[in-house]
Amino acid sequence: MAASTHPQARQRASISLILLYVALSIGAILMAMPLIQMILTSLKSADEAIRIPPTLIPSHPSLAAYRTVLTEAPFFTWFRNSIVVAVSVTLLQLFTSTLAGYIFAKFEFRGRGLLFTLLLATLMVPFPVILIPTYLIVVQLHLLNTLYALIVPGMVSAFGIFLMRQFASGIPDDLIDAARIDGAGEFRIYWRLILPQLQPAMATLGIFTFMATWNDYLWPLIAINDQDRMTLPLALTFFNSQHSTRYDLMMAASVLIIAPIIIVFLFFQRQFVNAVALSGMK
Repeated sequence: MAASTHPQARQRASISLILLYVALSIGAILMAMPLIQMILTSLKSADEAIRIPPTLIPSHPSLAAYRTVLTEAPFFTWFRNSIVVAVSVTLLQLFTSTLAGYIFAKFEFRGRGLLFTLLLATLMVPFPVILIPTYLIVVQLHLLNTLYALIVPGMVSAFGIFLMRQFASGIPDDLIDAARIDGAGEFRIYWRLILPQLQPAMATLGIFTFMATWNDYLWPLIAINDQDRMTLPLALTFFNSQHSTRYDLMMAASVLIIAPIIIVFLFFQRQFVNAVALSGMK
């Protein structure tokens, strides 16, 4: 009797596994369809891109839209601006978040709990609420219409400080006390002892910060006016205003904008998955 039930159990398990793979495959195809359609549209001509009924596969694939985007617009200037802003914000957030997280976790000072609570409360405030105050501060600092206007407001992250504080709390106090007994200063302890312990959390914060900054559209749209200081997401506005019906150009620009993110994901997909899991656990 037991021998007859084992093949049936294995058969049910195989059927369940097949159904799971089918469901996941369908979900993956549905999720990838907008990306696939965007790439296919970028290979179409201007007339075919607006043809009704629409065509899925371009009849005469061409890279003309990409050539137009790269030659008739300062695309490489926008790319440089996006790299500078995304890398700068990521590095600054890693520094401020690890330093503040370490201080909140391991230093005793008056008002620490209240200050940390106020810091966490800012996570519940949506960005449109603080958009006007942030704009006024940037104007008073004379940073408007510069790349500093995109970097300075993103230097500190409440989520980053919270994440680093949670991980820094798990570092043994005896390890820090031993370093102090050996004569290490506070900054040296932070740099040589704390940062290596926070590397998994730093990878999590770095990935999320870089992606969020690279894809940011609303704040650069408000803070930047000159064309040579625009970032890549604003390129869509440029092509939409200059070529209101050239959907092939808009799709080609979109592909070029997301290409660096896809490349980063392909190279660091294991770290990305670990980052998602790590942020969920903490």
